[in-house]
Amino acid sequence: MSSSPRRKALGQIWAGWRKEYVARTPDAVETNNDRSTVFEKIFTSSSEPSKDNYVLWQGSYCAAVLNLYPYVSGHVLVLPKRKVGDLVNLENEEYIELWEGVRLATQAIQSAYKPDGINIGINIGEAAGASIPEHLHVHCLPRWKGDTTFLTSVAEARMIPETLSSSWDRLQANWPHGPL
Repeated sequence: MSSSPRRKALGQIWAGWRKEYVARTPDAVETNNDRSTVFEKIFTSSSEPSKDNYVLWQGSYCAAVLNLYPYVSGHVLVLPKRKVGDLVNLENEEYIELWEGVRLATQAIQSAYKPDGINIGINIGEAAGASIPEHLHVHCLPRWKGDTTFLTSVAEARMIPETLSSSWDRLQANWPHGPL
């Protein structure tokens, strides 16, 4: 009789900060009568990037903004200006410009923060973790060796060492093609 090695049981980390999002009701999700997303409100309130709206860059179809609830300093979101929830529903021009925006954001993050790596990701749909599932956005964030971000899991908090305003200044100064 051969014995196979016993697998160690996986541990669990409680992610309580996600409970409110997962348990919300459709009524709680829709808080504004015009059904516009926070991103649409940004683009209708101003046509120019500024520290006031945390917009770093705008193309014809897409833009880059700071995440208002960053995982780390320098967390950028690149998104289409048009409200669209899925990558496959983008027009060709939007798709091309979205990835150009991701490339520009990556260059700015590398130049401004000198990270060891960069996470780039999209959550499509609520089940995938999209916080605004009706408006597609690409996360671009700097990462460093050893930044396990365990604080979120054990203390339900995030340690962000830099204000959004400081992040905007830093990224804008390093955005390809120069500052505004």
